[in-house]
Amino acid sequence: MSAARLSQSGGRDVDRLMDIMTGLSLLLIVLVLASVRRAHIRVEYSVSWLIGAAALLVLSRAPVLLNYVADRMGITYPPVALVLIAGFVFLIIFYRFSVIISKLKDDNIALAQRVAILEYHVRSRKGSIAG
Repeated sequence: MSAARLSQSGGRDVDRLMDIMTGLSLLLIVLVLASVRRAHIRVEYSVSWLIGAAALLVLSRAPVLLNYVADRMGITYPPVALVLIAGFVFLIIFYRFSVIISKLKDDNIALAQRVAILEYHVRSRKGSIAG
């Protein structure tokens, strides 16, 4: 599919969709960077968001690349490929964060158990000293 085909298949609507995707990608990049600056999100977690937003920004501004990707995916309307890619990228990011949250929950439970054991030992020592 050529860049001319992308322009012919909706013209202003396609341009508007690409402009919206560009704006949303830039907004996401600004929000993530502001959150990192204010320490609302850790740098290692922001990288996934920045990579995803940058990929969408590149695809929304490079119609030739988007046409190529859409052709490789077997999709005849490139903006649909862009939306599909956006959904997939964020699905992967959400999965990654679910794994991280699960690990943190397990670590939190183990830490609470260790604290409870230490409290038990401290109380038992205080009891043997007092008694």
